[in-house]
Amino acid sequence: MGATRGGPNIPTSVDAVGGRMVETPPPAAARAAPAHAADLLFDPVVMAAARKQLLAENGDIRSTAVFIDSLEANFGDGADGYSWEAQGWTGGDINRFWWKTEGEGEFGGNLHEAEFQALYSRAVAPFWDLQAGLRQDIRPDGDDTTHLTVGVQGVAPYWFEMGAAAFLSTEGDLTARFEAEYDQRITQKWILQPAVELHMSASDIPELEVGSGLTSVTAGLRLRYEIRKEFAPYAGVEWSRSLGDTADYAKARGQDAEDMRFVVGLKAWF
Repeated sequence: MGATRGGPNIPTSVDAVGGRMVETPPPAAARAAPAHAADLLFDPVVMAAARKQLLAENGDIRSTAVFIDSLEANFGDGADGYSWEAQGWTGGDINRFWWKTEGEGEFGGNLHEAEFQALYSRAVAPFWDLQAGLRQDIRPDGDDTTHLTVGVQGVAPYWFEMGAAAFLSTEGDLTARFEAEYDQRITQKWILQPAVELHMSASDIPELEVGSGLTSVTAGLRLRYEIRKEFAPYAGVEWSRSLGDTADYAKARGQDAEDMRFVVGLKAWF
């Protein structure tokens, strides 16, 4: 049609079988020159150093981040308490060092427990990291425990943030944890966050009053307001329940297996 109107007679995808133009390989001479044409004009050693610097500045950047997932006070039928959960990393896009910490206690009372993790993390898929390292538990009674840790952390489809990890203690106890949360934006400032956490154990651990199987489940709903993206106070409710033999241990020491608490706290990152 172009030729009829006086235009150039150039083949298009309409003329090709299957609707695609046939792609011919490049001529041999195109691969005969150096991989980097600038090496023909400048010192190749200098140009190699320049390319290395360009890679560092545009694709191999090291960075550090700290996330305070929750710093909160909780109130319920029992003693009022506090808890924290934070994590951070330093490194590049593929390899990173991660640290994590969480714990809880009572206002005016003892620290119940604290946990610290040091992990090597490697990106194994878009949005997913495989992590391995050590976990150290600290308890006021001196029954501290060290674990080998392996897990996975990332973002599932529809932006569910998820993490799962297995822990093998120096006493031979194997436990596991699964966490998931989701940010449901109501407005640009208000975010509703449901979250769930499951704990499991491969065997009974009497000294920790933990039974085998699914030991506990915790579900929470928090509404936060982002004063800034990096700073958001929140309020919500959290329900937890011990299961199986773990619930029996709780009842034996005079505690309820199920608990509902009101929480207020802060989420931040920098």
